[in-house]
Amino acid sequence: MTDENLTGPTEPTEPTGGVSWRLAGDPFGHVRDKGQEGPAIQRAFEAFMATRDPGRVREIVVGWWGAGYEGHTSELPVRLLSEAADRLRNVRSIFLGDIEQEEAEISWIEHGDVTPLLEAFPKLEYLHIRGGSGLRLRPVRHEALRTLWFESGGLPAGVVRAVGASEFPALQDLDMWLGVEEYGGDATVADLEPILSGERLPALRHLGLQDSEIQDEIAEAVASAPVVARLEALSLAMGTLTDTGAEALLSGQPLTHLKRLDLSHHYLSDAMMERVRAAFPGVAVDLSDRQEIDEDDEDDWRYVAVSE
Repeated sequence: MTDENLTGPTEPTEPTGGVSWRLAGDPFGHVRDKGQEGPAIQRAFEAFMATRDPGRVREIVVGWWGAGYEGHTSELPVRLLSEAADRLRNVRSIFLGDIEQEEAEISWIEHGDVTPLLEAFPKLEYLHIRGGSGLRLRPVRHEALRTLWFESGGLPAGVVRAVGASEFPALQDLDMWLGVEEYGGDATVADLEPILSGERLPALRHLGLQDSEIQDEIAEAVASAPVVARLEALSLAMGTLTDTGAEALLSGQPLTHLKRLDLSHHYLSDAMMERVRAAFPGVAVDLSDRQEIDEDDEDDWRYVAVSE
């Protein structure tokens, strides 16, 4: 099985325990197909299911499934996993898209509908998806999911709306890298309102609305959002946060109940940074990775941490 960088046991990277397996094809063509049929990721999956005990697997990490420019999307590994869910009965964690920059830029990772993973794995506790191009999600109810994490340079508004329309009674951690419109990140503050209301997220304790080119607008919405009162950690990091957004946070509802406030990768002035630190003395505030500001340049370009 090593001829395709197929599978390998590792220590679990998430708090799920048990055995973890990584499935991936070879993005660099080091291994040449010799009369083998089907995509490499499919052969990897079939070899894994044929030679290992799937009932022992607690975590599955899916790596490179083929180049997006050749029409390969995550729909194939999603289908393979979903169809085998009865045999993978103890899986509690799935990372879809463990693809590094050397293999494909984050916004080159092509997806499809990932809803079948939530439908097929009712006991899933952790779902991590990297890449946003072509990503789709339908509103669902899932009783067990505790962590939902989207990494993208552009998260489609339809996915954001689907999360807001879903019911996740056990969800504690929600992270969304919203990205930029150029790479498909077209969500607005209005799309985030169902999430910010918290009505369908009664257990939420950590919320990350990050990597956005409308980070100031998000900060203004968060400043009066009902869900914030129950949070322990809030992240508005990685985006284009300026003094305008920070002022909204200072003027809004109290945030002193938070344990952590992550504003890293920001465009705050020195004076605003001092005000933020002074306002939240008992909160672990992250103001690292300050970006350079040219206050005399009206066209000074502000960029998010992750886009392409």
